[in-house]
Amino acid sequence: MDIRIKGHRKIKGNIAMPGDKSISHRSAIIASIADGITEIDGFSDGRDCLDTLICLKNLGLNIDKKENKVIIYGKGMHLKRLSSNLYAGNSGTTVRLLSGILAGQAFSCVIDGDESLKKRPMNTLVKPLSLMGAHINLNEGKLPLRIEGGCLKAIDYRMHTASAQVKSALLLAGLYTDGPSRITEPCKSRNHTELMLESFGARLYSSGNSTIIYPAKKLTGQKIQVPGDISSAAFFIAAALITPASKICIRNVGLNKTRTGIIDAFKAMGGDIKISDLRYQSGELSGDIEAYSSALKGISVGGDIVPRLIDEIPVLAVAASLADGITVIKDAGELKVKESNRIATVATELGKMGACIRKMDDGLVISGVRHLHGSMVDSHCDHRLAMALAVAGLASDGVTCIRNFGCCGVSFPGFYKTLNSVCVQ
Repeated sequence: MDIRIKGHRKIKGNIAMPGDKSISHRSAIIASIADGITEIDGFSDGRDCLDTLICLKNLGLNIDKKENKVIIYGKGMHLKRLSSNLYAGNSGTTVRLLSGILAGQAFSCVIDGDESLKKRPMNTLVKPLSLMGAHINLNEGKLPLRIEGGCLKAIDYRMHTASAQVKSALLLAGLYTDGPSRITEPCKSRNHTELMLESFGARLYSSGNSTIIYPAKKLTGQKIQVPGDISSAAFFIAAALITPASKICIRNVGLNKTRTGIIDAFKAMGGDIKISDLRYQSGELSGDIEAYSSALKGISVGGDIVPRLIDEIPVLAVAASLADGITVIKDAGELKVKESNRIATVATELGKMGACIRKMDDGLVISGVRHLHGSMVDSHCDHRLAMALAVAGLASDGVTCIRNFGCCGVSFPGFYKTLNSVCVQ
């Protein structure tokens, strides 16, 4: 699917985002090993989260879904296997989090994915799970992954790179060990798993960059309200900031402090952003976000903020391309093993539109330009790059044609429709 974006547009409106993708995954996976019924309202309709539900059904779960409400009938800590092969599609979150639970089950299973997911390395997951006692085989460090669970032992593990997905897998596996496990990151990644486990009754303790998880005999089903996805909201915030005479209000967006790095970065660039109506839902902070046209300036992004905005770097690069001065993004080597090598693809595709971007091994150096121009660009089947290019197209001269735009369905199937609803010529 290819789309065309007309430039010189402004945006105005009041919109809501799909349910947070990260929280949706975690709520379903943890609900599967809880006793009783879990009701999830606001579940993401992205393909990644739907693939998680399919995998759970193949692990014996009964699941009812009507629009964005999901009901999961938990099986308790020990699942059964209806199929020996699970298909995760494009979802690295599904693979990593399910591997944590499967490490504690008394059966073997194979997890596979699409061609894009098969290119992504999994060794950072396999090493610590193997130290805990799981038996895992990979194809040269990549999918398909065969895992045989059983009796696990506690570990004290220090991660070399902050990764919420790997951390989450180890915390979930820690529910099945013979004692408390300590997981330490070099800097804090998103903590949705810790909050979700606590709400289901797990015992854990976080201090600084470390979390101690205790083995559990029982979790209890919950009612969960999933807030809007801040990673999806970031595209509309950026669009308002870089297009003239624009204003957008986005309702009920998740504002967990481990995810708001993109808000901090936009504000540091001079972005006019206001947050209101703060409230907690199922342990997660949410609120409404307003963003207005702004004169942006270049900044330096690196260190502890990177895990808090890693998924938003493609659209941050779009904003930086139209900012005054130079933006440096570093310490983001993880971008090379996302759905595409985002260091390379962001530089290449925005470069086609006139952006001045230099690649580094762990990031990008972006010199702001006065204008971008419409061009033929390609998403490389990367949903976040596709949506970032659409935002760039709004602020460009002429028309931008984006190839392979259908990949947006991974996280935000309604993105194009929502974008059109707020665009004003």
